[in-house]
Amino acid sequence: MALIFMAIAAIKIIVILISPGKWNNVIKTTWANSGLIMGISLILAAASLYYLIQGGITIIQIFAVLLFLTFLMASGIAIYKKEVIKLADKLMKDKKIIKKSWLYILIWIALIIWGAKTLFMY
Repeated sequence: MALIFMAIAAIKIIVILISPGKWNNVIKTTWANSGLIMGISLILAAASLYYLIQGGITIIQIFAVLLFLTFLMASGIAIYKKEVIKLADKLMKDKKIIKKSWLYILIWIALIIWGAKTLFMY
């Protein structure tokens, strides 16, 4: 799994450095069908989680990596503060945000409960 991620990340960086417009085309094509992307992403997330757990990685270790990744991503997006704030304002004004995000929210609640039980029950 790590090799797949590293390969995709390397290809992305190379394409952006050589021809940013081509990467923009990839993004537009990929996100054209958000429902499909959501479904595929959830299936791949579940498969990845399964293989990580089967490989001996704990949910606590996964959360630690998520914290690292959160900080890394925040440092990269910080230079786009105006755009991020504008997007956050737009999303928070959406009266249907909970309805649109219910599955994602439930998954996070389940993961948090799983992590908390693992951390505090053993």
